[in-house]
Amino acid sequence: MSQSAAQETPSPAPVRRAELTGLSGLPEIRPGDDIGRLLLEPLSETGITLKDGDILVLASKIISKAEGRLVNLDDVNPGVQAEQVATTTGKDPRLVELILQESEHISRCRPGLLIVRHKLGFTSANAGIDYSNVDQEETGELVLLLPEDPDASAARLRAAIHQQLGVVVGIVLADSHGRPFRLGTLGVAIGVAGLPALWNRRGDLDRQGISLQHTEVGTADEIAAAAGLLMGQADESTPVVHIRGLELPHVDGRASDLIRPREMDVYQ
Repeated sequence: MSQSAAQETPSPAPVRRAELTGLSGLPEIRPGDDIGRLLLEPLSETGITLKDGDILVLASKIISKAEGRLVNLDDVNPGVQAEQVATTTGKDPRLVELILQESEHISRCRPGLLIVRHKLGFTSANAGIDYSNVDQEETGELVLLLPEDPDASAARLRAAIHQQLGVVVGIVLADSHGRPFRLGTLGVAIGVAGLPALWNRRGDLDRQGISLQHTEVGTADEIAAAAGLLMGQADESTPVVHIRGLELPHVDGRASDLIRPREMDVYQ
């Protein structure tokens, strides 16, 4: 090979790698539990020492439990609208009452289906209210609401970890959502702290040197979806995923950054 040809050979692209580790071993979460403290044991058992820039993705359900967002349906008195919607959907009127209380708008309502715009801004089935993996009492029926302010919950956990361990990490609270026009559920971010939820790439150059005009990356949703592969959807008992190696802008975003303004939303 000639010297000129050797000089023209491009250098190999740097290897990009991220490592995801599912953390199990958390006890059943009870109202008032300190999640930051409870995370220390499964991290230690997995051999992980948190470092600056690491990300922890948590199932929003464990945050809801710690914040006491459990409701006994026996304590719910459905109103007139809830009774009407329950007749249409075939759902428990008490559950419908909670869904309406957690929502600001009904998007779709038909037998077996109730999709609403949650007070937090996103659109989802049943306002994210869930029966699964909820220990039941001897009387009544318990359901679990989403955290009241997931972004604030994520920020508090991030601060608690910094206070305990002196490291600066990113936090994503993930929930499972369906999507319009697509089958299957996947993880989405409903709470974010310490990383960009929405990464604006407009003005960056593509491989041809052309400036991107419209690209905004739902970074926190991508992280939540990736973590969902390890968290699972059934009895996997892996409510926390540790991520290391992502190179992200130093932006302290919020999940609320991901909400499309209503005037831009073609799917209501």
